[in-house]
Amino acid sequence: MIVDAHVHPARLATLKLPWDTWLGPAADADAVAALYGPDGALVPERFDALFEAEGVDRALLFCEYSPRVTGIQAIEDMRPLLEHNPERFRVVANVNPHLHYPVDAEVRRQLDLGAVALKVHPVHGNFAPNDRELYPAYAECQARGIPVITHTGPSSFPGASGRRGDPVLMDDVLRDFPDLTVVLAHGGRGWSYETAGFMALARPNLWLDIAGLPPKRLPHYFERFELARIAAKWIFGTDWPGIPGVAANIKAVADLGLPPAVLDAVLGGNAERVYRLS
Repeated sequence: MIVDAHVHPARLATLKLPWDTWLGPAADADAVAALYGPDGALVPERFDALFEAEGVDRALLFCEYSPRVTGIQAIEDMRPLLEHNPERFRVVANVNPHLHYPVDAEVRRQLDLGAVALKVHPVHGNFAPNDRELYPAYAECQARGIPVITHTGPSSFPGASGRRGDPVLMDDVLRDFPDLTVVLAHGGRGWSYETAGFMALARPNLWLDIAGLPPKRLPHYFERFELARIAAKWIFGTDWPGIPGVAANIKAVADLGLPPAVLDAVLGGNAERVYRLS
């Protein structure tokens, strides 16, 4: 099974960023634009066909409530995609303590709509991931066995707060919620690969999502670690649409020379286990 565990569909009417900024320089702008209808929403049949053609069996679709940076991509906007192909697509919840109160009530609402994980985006939301306001959300996820994903590293988007992406901030959360499964999105991107890597190897319930990282650069980013050992904690994701292509990234990960069992885990097995996708 191939899992793209980090995908950002967006409804254009609620996207705060300019189109070119949101896509980034690596994306195929024409190919992405062709997936949209005249109403600025993704056409489910086209979106599904793209991921089928790219060889993806499951894809996790991230909603986001970050009005100061990217805008609001509500969980309800994902429903047409999920309803079109509920086997391929799953949704990831998102809460922002500046918008949602009480946060645990909003987490319950989104989980009841079918979310398989909770994402917090401290860099776009300008809050610390260990803020005690988020603890009721973490408690809800721990009680339900739902993993929590947090953005790590900076963001180039205007209005983002890079210091909020320090992965060590999650150490408090891991201490206070020892049974919570946590995924560090982007693996500590920027200046925190080493911190994120050491944290992942130290805890069985901590994982590294490698979305948005050029696969051929992964050995360099994690050069302090034995590659196969640290790769065993990776979860493949692309950060679509800001990439040249999903299949190209899959091939680039396969070309790293990882042991077959580790490669299978990176490309799908770890995500299947963490997000319970079977």
